Amino acid sequence: MPRQVVFIMTDTTRKDMLGCYGDSRMQTPNLDRLADQGLRYEQAYCCQPVCGPARSALFTGTFPHSNGVFSNNLPLGDNVKTLGQRLSDNGIQAAFTGKWHLDGGDYFGLGRCPDGWDSAVWYDMHNYLEELSVEERLRSRKSETAYDETWGSEMTYAHRVSDKAIGYLAEHEGEDFFLAVSYDEPHGPFICPPPFNTMYDGFSFEDNPTFHDTLDAKPMLQRLWSGDDLTKSPEALHAPSKMLSLYLGCNSFVDHQIGRVLNEVYRLAPDALVIFTSDHGDMLGSHRLQAKNAAFYKEITNIPFIVKPGRGHEGNQQVVVHHPASHIDVTPTVLDYFGIPLPKLLEGTSMLRQFENPEVRINEQVYCEFTRYEVDHDGFGGLQMMRSVTDGRHKLTINLMDSDELYDLASDPHEVVNLIHDAQYAALRNRLHDLLLEHMDQSRDVFRGYQWVARPWRGDRSASWQNSGKTRQRENEEYESRQWDYDTGLPMESAVRGKKLYDVKK
Repeated sequence: MPRQVVFIMTDTTRKDMLGCYGDSRMQTPNLDRLADQGLRYEQAYCCQPVCGPARSALFTGTFPHSNGVFSNNLPLGDNVKTLGQRLSDNGIQAAFTGKWHLDGGDYFGLGRCPDGWDSAVWYDMHNYLEELSVEERLRSRKSETAYDETWGSEMTYAHRVSDKAIGYLAEHEGEDFFLAVSYDEPHGPFICPPPFNTMYDGFSFEDNPTFHDTLDAKPMLQRLWSGDDLTKSPEALHAPSKMLSLYLGCNSFVDHQIGRVLNEVYRLAPDALVIFTSDHGDMLGSHRLQAKNAAFYKEITNIPFIVKPGRGHEGNQQVVVHHPASHIDVTPTVLDYFGIPLPKLLEGTSMLRQFENPEVRINEQVYCEFTRYEVDHDGFGGLQMMRSVTDGRHKLTINLMDSDELYDLASDPHEVVNLIHDAQYAALRNRLHDLLLEHMDQSRDVFRGYQWVARPWRGDRSASWQNSGKTRQRENEEYESRQWDYDTGLPMESAVRGKKLYDVKK
């Protein structure tokens, strides 16, 4: 039996934008069907709620702070290897069609296939725009084009990405491969043909406590981010709008395009492991916020994650996984599936055991971060430093230059009540804080330091100039020679060791 993986992702799909996550008004029959054949994760998180950084974690198995893409439009480090490179170097065909956003170019990319991926299938948004005339390019960036009768499905990026994927499946039937299908939709400008362009006219999300959050006990960055929404009524925050209608219509349209690909998967690669997710979500007025930024709210970080294991799923009944999961685990999972030893520098773990037995807990906690949104924009708050952790029940967020947050998801699933100064939660808060600080050290977070320790609510732990006092060298020995010890000039004996200071004898 061939070993095949089809990885499908969208851009800016919230978990509650799929019918299988509970809202029957969402018309996503193809992804709902996929969920019925396997696992649907309730507590899956991206590693940073921004396009490029989120993708960097997915396709390298390292956090944005490790691979260099801690903001949009920054490239991966020269010695950072992608999943495609690791697979192809081990004899597994790797193909990628769709949005990449990891080459340091602008939103559309540079149009060049990275090492390790099949250049015949490569099709980023730069390639798409090259196919269009100047006039068509202008139309492709306007939401009004969704109502243009001359702009059919075949003119959309989603349709052409699907065509590439379908062609690849037909050409490589019966072979080992990894195929990534990465849609820009439903990200704006939300272009979708009939009937999708009017399918959600008049739609509004149901009222919930997030629309009533005054942000009084929240970080200043959130109040600044909210802008005029800070003074709007809850009714106005979730009122129907043409933008929301097109957004959700485009979401159903991309589900339709995914369905075209899945139908070929079911026909040509029925035993393939299929994974679906999104890079991040959108606030859409929750907590008086729009789009995404430095926050750990579920609307932007708790993304959809659906898995059809590489075997038939008996009973046609989806299994819901409530354990915490993370995008950081995708690369090690795929490598493990193909029998490739996991490199030491990967910062996640394989999920295969959980796919086979959903009762298995892979992660005791998962982590999320934020460092910058757009390197080429002056706005969006500029520099924001955030590190977060959740154990599935509680969420702690450290906003380095602002106030911090703690939420109890059992008593407050909408994350309205900030418990950071609540004495009853002090022990739990401090435990999560310690785990977060340890994670920053272990993952060689380039932005780590005593400032993350010295929080006004943490009186039992002192900050130190030396932090943990360790030095932590990189271990990428599948591709690099063993790094040399600064103090000896010889190959290091241990990657993690006590940091020596100059010792000059008098």
